[in-house]
Amino acid sequence: MTLHSDVAGLLAGAGILDVDVDDAVADEHVRASAYRRVVSVAASSGSRDRDRAMVATILRDPLESISKGAVVALVADIAMQATDPAEFRQWSDELLPEIDQLKVEAFREFIRRRIHDWLFHLSVEDGHLPTPAELAEVTDWMQRHLAQWSMSPSVLALVAESANAKKTRNIAKNRANSRELRTE
Repeated sequence: MTLHSDVAGLLAGAGILDVDVDDAVADEHVRASAYRRVVSVAASSGSRDRDRAMVATILRDPLESISKGAVVALVADIAMQATDPAEFRQWSDELLPEIDQLKVEAFREFIRRRIHDWLFHLSVEDGHLPTPAELAEVTDWMQRHLAQWSMSPSVLALVAESANAKKTRNIAKNRANSRELRTE
């Protein structure tokens, strides 16, 4: 497969007709934007059947930083739609063999950490109240995400007490004390 045929196939499969394939092949910024649109279309579909093949195709891109970004976007989009941590774990486990094909170890690890973070988030959304030790196992990014978006006073109290960064602790503390949460 060539980059041209990979990009053309991804765009056609997503029904995206307004991106010039030659431009996407020649310009990494156009290609990165196209990949983001492809994963957005895929994530919004009800079917997860083609995700692994799509990820494998994206990860063949010669610029792994572009493909990493697209896969991270897909992981986030799917996680934000997921309602069942076990279902998300199964889906993400199916992607791991493709992710392991990345040559840059830091990129593989980044995607794995992001999957771990989203699994943690989904378990919290499912009612699990994490311990300080469990909170310490997620990235600062996920701790900040919880501080900014969690609606659980218990989770916010934990983050306010145990997050790594002072700014994150303050965000959680302020939100835990906000009128918005006290009225619910």
